[in-house]
Amino acid sequence: MDLVVLAVGAIFVNNLLLAQYLGQCLFCGVSNDLRNAVGMGVSVIFVIVLASLFTWLIDRNVLVPYELDYMRTMVFIVVIASLVQLVEIVLKKVMPALYKALGIFLPLITTNCAVLGVALLIVNQGHGFQQMLVFAAASAVGWALAIILFASIRERLAISHVPKMMQGTAIALVTAGLMSIAFLGFQGMTG
Repeated sequence: MDLVVLAVGAIFVNNLLLAQYLGQCLFCGVSNDLRNAVGMGVSVIFVIVLASLFTWLIDRNVLVPYELDYMRTMVFIVVIASLVQLVEIVLKKVMPALYKALGIFLPLITTNCAVLGVALLIVNQGHGFQQMLVFAAASAVGWALAIILFASIRERLAISHVPKMMQGTAIALVTAGLMSIAFLGFQGMTG
């Protein structure tokens, strides 16, 4: 039951994007098109889960035993950058259209603070192996859910009548704020 609470908390209550505000540049940059948002969401899920697994293993088996905790951030960034390169290679071979559509935003996963944030949250909260996997996957799914919902809303707004002064970035930011407020309603679920 604890794992279910951890997962629900990571997806809804402490959503990386809407509650902790991690990964905002991709949120605004890729959310114009639902297909791109889904592709980016899947890519981020893959990177967050693998990065969390590798960083947790490195932290537990190398950094902590040899008292190299101070190198955590630097090591984690190298691991994340390597995984993003792997995702780029796979997407380029398997889904070239999506690779081209994501463009510059795909390498930006490397600097996506959500990926590094999850890895650091896991080691700072002292999660065990199962908790780490559940938290990483649920956090990534929460991020993907938020970007997919936002892309859906933005596509709908593109064909709706929006006052001229609110078009574009203005309505996108208002919408993101309203989504954050909506996700605040989940805070009573785990408490």
